[in-house]
Amino acid sequence: MPKPTAIAPAQGSRIVRDETTCILFGQPPEVLKGLLINGITGFDTLVLTDIREKDGSLQNNLEFPIYFFLFVARGLERGSRLNLVGEARDIQHALRLLRYTLMGPTDAELQDWGTDAELKTEWLAVADAIALKNKAGETIRVEDFFNLCPFVNDEVSTGSLRIRHLGPDNYQVNNSEGHVGVNLNQDQHVQPPYTVQSDYVPGGLVKLGLEILGGASGFTPNEPCTGLALCYNGDYILIDSIPFLDQHLLARGISKNQVSACFLTHLHDDHCAMFPLMLMPHKVDIITTREIFNMAMEKLSCSLGWLPEVIAEHFTHVDVEPGKSANYYGLNIEAHLTVHSIPTIGATFSAVHKGYERQICIVGDNNSMTTIRDLHAQGVVRTETIENLERLYTQRFSLLVADGGAGEIHGDPADAIKSEADRVVFVHVEHLPNEFNTTFSLASSGKRYTVIEGDPSLYTSQVNHYLSEWLDEPFPNRWMRSLLAEEEIRKYNADDVIIVQNAETRGFVYLILTGYCDVVQHDGKHFRNVAKLQAGDIIGEMAIITGAGTRNASVVARTPVTVCVFAEETFSAFIAAEGFRKKLLSRWEVRPLIKKLPQFSDMTSTVLEKLGNIASVQRFAANEQVDIDDSSWLILASGRYRNAQGEHTVASEIGWLPFTSNLTDSIEILEDCQFVNFPQDKVKKIVLDVPQINYFLRKQRTIEGEKDADWILGEVTTS
Repeated sequence: MPKPTAIAPAQGSRIVRDETTCILFGQPPEVLKGLLINGITGFDTLVLTDIREKDGSLQNNLEFPIYFFLFVARGLERGSRLNLVGEARDIQHALRLLRYTLMGPTDAELQDWGTDAELKTEWLAVADAIALKNKAGETIRVEDFFNLCPFVNDEVSTGSLRIRHLGPDNYQVNNSEGHVGVNLNQDQHVQPPYTVQSDYVPGGLVKLGLEILGGASGFTPNEPCTGLALCYNGDYILIDSIPFLDQHLLARGISKNQVSACFLTHLHDDHCAMFPLMLMPHKVDIITTREIFNMAMEKLSCSLGWLPEVIAEHFTHVDVEPGKSANYYGLNIEAHLTVHSIPTIGATFSAVHKGYERQICIVGDNNSMTTIRDLHAQGVVRTETIENLERLYTQRFSLLVADGGAGEIHGDPADAIKSEADRVVFVHVEHLPNEFNTTFSLASSGKRYTVIEGDPSLYTSQVNHYLSEWLDEPFPNRWMRSLLAEEEIRKYNADDVIIVQNAETRGFVYLILTGYCDVVQHDGKHFRNVAKLQAGDIIGEMAIITGAGTRNASVVARTPVTVCVFAEETFSAFIAAEGFRKKLLSRWEVRPLIKKLPQFSDMTSTVLEKLGNIASVQRFAANEQVDIDDSSWLILASGRYRNAQGEHTVASEIGWLPFTSNLTDSIEILEDCQFVNFPQDKVKKIVLDVPQINYFLRKQRTIEGEKDADWILGEVTTS
């Protein structure tokens, strides 16, 4: 037998195998696609990572590897179980998560959540009917898919291989002939295993339309899973959160600042990769039923190892009930039930334009109508559920998006053959059967379906919103009218240069309305990326304050970009007349200090701007003795000081400290110090308003080894 060998099927994962055993270390999003691309036909062991998230993605996504084991490799049918390796508590969390995504909620949970009795009965009956059964006809529990293999003294054996746990995500794998090392820390970035095709040309905002982030299934190796972005009056509502959401939004030129909400249909990994929404610069509305919302919080809780109530702080839940209409800022949303392996909904989104109602119906993941009729005949599916689904497949809509994935729990394109919809588009399917090629179309990343065209008024509302966010207070109405009277909307392709370094300012200020930009400087030999900007960020405003006549950096469109150009003279007059010069100078002084501090190194430009709005610079001279109280959070930006704990340098914290014990003390200034001062009351508010700050500050405390962190998830049960 040869010694084990290792390959990397996807960033953040490794396959180690010899002649008889195959181990998958790490399960980043869509890892199954990486396995399929690399011709991996089976594995017998999964090793959970110690580091649960990296580069904006969760790292223990077990659902699709398990589907592959169950339905492709037919592992259980062959009498095999997967070996699940990890720390004992991590295994507990993984099993509880899988119970939610594979089996759904329990009777007791639905009871606690106040689910309607008839709906509860249907959900439980459907889950039981679809669940895998053993030879005795009993539902196979999640635990019974696995041999549970917790590390004992940092070692575990699986088949012919023995795994030594050397440190966080660092292993040595041995057999009788030798060993190989596995160090997942070498992968600092985690990207999709397939190529993401990016747009180069700006598309423009619409009043009602749909953009396709992805349209394939979790088993399609070279294409992204199904993800949709509904544009309503220039704002985006995600229909589910696709794996690698950030990369797919970037490819379409949709800034995260443009995303206001997510309509969540269900929990499966190809639809509910919600971690990127925890890192948003603003709270995202999660539009779904209370049951699906609670399940989603539990899923994120088990994925991260944080308490569900802390996870829920990062979102705002907008409750919908199937069969009832909800008005969401003028958009009518009517949710409906589908028949899937766990609780799942879809919705019809409608708006009135020039006296006519336009509708986009997203059916959602749904079994074939043939299967649903059989379940109805068995008394599993209620009459009202099947009648409503029959209506959706025949009613007229401006656009019908349906599940055509076939297989065990997905739809059949033939279900929509009698649809009166103007356009029918299928998701979850790579190729339509020949008989449907001239009837229906397929969703694929980059496609756009416009139902109501946009007009310049959409940009006006965006300008008002973003300028008020930037100012941190409502923008004065008369000045807004003056600015808008002279505005110019410009569109740039990806890679276009918007502003040239060392060029004259030419009397313009730029507000980014859509997409992403890079700020770069060139010293004659090398480029240096200074900042990453996105919709809502302003370019050139400080030139007005400082009187600089030339640009100190270039700005390049990273994606298709739309900007609003204002007259510098009018903008300058506004700042002077309203007395904002001092406020902006203070912000400009503190902003680069915040950016250099490691506490904020992973935060976006928009969030740094929000932090700059509440911070100030506090200076102390050498040899001063200063008493520090708990009114503010102070972070040292330059200099040195000493207290009872010893000598401290840049990035040291003192005073009131978020998410850990306060440190109030008398300090001696050893050399001139600059502190960034954040008032306690303002930090508490911004933490609750800005999910990105909430998450990264808690993460920092966890990395520091905060022993008393009250948000860490302890032992859990699967049931």
